[in-house]
Amino acid sequence: MQNDRYIFPSRKEIIKQKKAEGKLIAAVYPVHYPRELLKAFGIHPIEVWGPANFDITKSRVHLQSYVCSIMHSALSLTLSHHFDDVDLIIVPHCCDTLQGIGSILKDFINLQKPVFTFYIPRGRRKSDVEFLASEIKRLFALLVKITHLKPNMDDLIKSIENEEKIERLILKAYKKHIQLNSNASLFYKIIRGREFLPDDIFIENLKNFLSESNKKSDLKRVVLSGLVPEPAGIFDLINSVGGNVVDDDFACLKRRLYLEGKSTDPFVRMAQRIINGPPDSLKGNTFEERFEFLKNMAKNSNSDGVIFYHIKFCEPERFYYPILRDKLKSEGIKTLSVEVDINENLSEQIKTRIAAFIEEL
Repeated sequence: MQNDRYIFPSRKEIIKQKKAEGKLIAAVYPVHYPRELLKAFGIHPIEVWGPANFDITKSRVHLQSYVCSIMHSALSLTLSHHFDDVDLIIVPHCCDTLQGIGSILKDFINLQKPVFTFYIPRGRRKSDVEFLASEIKRLFALLVKITHLKPNMDDLIKSIENEEKIERLILKAYKKHIQLNSNASLFYKIIRGREFLPDDIFIENLKNFLSESNKKSDLKRVVLSGLVPEPAGIFDLINSVGGNVVDDDFACLKRRLYLEGKSTDPFVRMAQRIINGPPDSLKGNTFEERFEFLKNMAKNSNSDGVIFYHIKFCEPERFYYPILRDKLKSEGIKTLSVEVDINENLSEQIKTRIAAFIEEL
């Protein structure tokens, strides 16, 4: 793939562009939120997954040392001048640390901008959909107050359908990547653009990828599972030792390619998409659901193994790992677990372990 065919502006450049267009900016913490609702109000979401290698001095005043590096970086970023142009902060309660950060930002720090805490239910029951739909309505009411706009039901359905259309295009790109075993570093840079790029740029990048004709690679095929592929050097590292990431189980990526909702009520439909989407430790889905999802991903992508790319101190992911490892082993699927900090470079020990794992596949 040719890098010069793709547009990769920075988050800062996109924020500047959208502010010049008169748009409001919503900074969104991980993981699950109704992106389509924000867009229906003309609000541009910028997701906060760190960033990697960021000075976390400011977060240390508020968070314990054993909190994951994603949250340390995210809070430090929030408390820096980089958030001056942000108009709204959304904090989904997907783990204990996120719940704590929501409280810190609302009750202990005067950011002089709205902070919305968004609760995610832990199940797939009818009552879970109803609860999440009520949470989305609560966010809707806040956005009406902030923007002085009130999208009608047709506007909301149109925005939902647009997100579903984009997700079908993403899945099509994944299918091509899996089939060709194309360069993972560039592919995932394209896909992660959804975290902050406007739709037009993101879709153009996807279409450019889909239009390319590449030869099929014979590198060993692996699946990566975790929260976020940071430090991003993991893709190049695996490639350098004869492997390639053909599919992923990342919370920032494949776990957020939701199913299409069925309801004619847009609030219920948005809730259905999140609740019934891919199983996630941060939504409290069952071990069996997580196992079946990973097993099918590995087999359907003809992968040789699964690497669990754990962020240090992430309890939800670690809680699932022993059972997932054992169940995958029973299916003949080899696994490796490594633990990383997004604010540190990959250690030589991790590099050696990954190289040995790829060699054994």
